Amino acid sequence: MTQPGTMTPMSKEMQDCVEACMAAHTMCEEAMSSCMHMGGQPQMQIMRALMDCSEMTRMCSDMMMRRSPMAQEMCAMCAKACDMCAEACMSMPDDEQLMRCAEACRRCAEMCRTMAGARM
Repeated sequence: MTQPGTMTPMSKEMQDCVEACMAAHTMCEEAMSSCMHMGGQPQMQIMRALMDCSEMTRMCSDMMMRRSPMAQEMCAMCAKACDMCAEACMSMPDDEQLMRCAEACRRCAEMCRTMAGARM
């Protein structure tokens, strides 16, 4: 029995999803930095996807950690943002940083889809 005002511990699945969100957030931030330092004009579609995904994954992990009643809906939106980011990153297959970002985003999207369908 939990005391009033205390939260039940996060499930393993939710912990894994939070970690996947934070990993994707970090990869998006690093990829944005890499794109900004590239010679030439970075593709705006990729930068927008990276920015959206970075913000969404951070917000999603925050909402899960504080057990927000909107966390499930946020997970569904986060999965969509991660899918879009992975797709954008894959448009430059020769860029290792973007390929690592795409991989992290795909993992996050998969975990978020699972959490979106789970009872939190």
